Amino acid sequence: MNFALAEMPLPLRFRPETPMSDEELMRFCAANDFLRVERDANGEILVMTPAGNKTGRKNTAIISALDAWAERDGRGYAFDSNTGFTLPDGSMRSPDAAWVQAVRWNILSDRDKDRFSPICPDFIIELRSPSDNLAELEAKMEQWIVNGAQVAWLIDPERQVVAIYRPGDQTEVQHHPSSVQGNGVVAGFELVMARIWD
Repeated sequence: MNFALAEMPLPLRFRPETPMSDEELMRFCAANDFLRVERDANGEILVMTPAGNKTGRKNTAIISALDAWAERDGRGYAFDSNTGFTLPDGSMRSPDAAWVQAVRWNILSDRDKDRFSPICPDFIIELRSPSDNLAELEAKMEQWIVNGAQVAWLIDPERQVVAIYRPGDQTEVQHHPSSVQGNGVVAGFELVMARIWD
């Protein structure tokens, strides 16, 4: 199987005749490391362009804040947007930022930690870029919750809206917040929005 993409228009969705194993998916990602790749539960592969610079700068602010809090808090670990997680439904997703409780991460084998770990983050953040379809992102947020995320934030800089998803709750929508407060497993985390809205 040729794992490299050559001058294909992106974003690209395709379903291999034979579903990719986790190892094949890792080789495919390595061969196309300049792109973002995810796998749906049905085996369909989604290949996306890297984030634009403005979105990348905003995402760096998010990851920096989450990582600094995780270090101070000590209950878990932060992960950046290059991290893939294999979810219970078989999909492989890469949120823009994620946090996993240490007690859950530490029981994984070293082998599982070195690949797309079979664990759903406890907390994820998705940052909407100008090219993202809002309805598709909202559906993705629901899938994070179905697969075990305890809290999920969808940040839309264009509309200055943060939608907060939790299992069994209605989506909470905050318009133009100056900061967003974590609760539940990420109680104590605060994301100041000035750098995100800028």
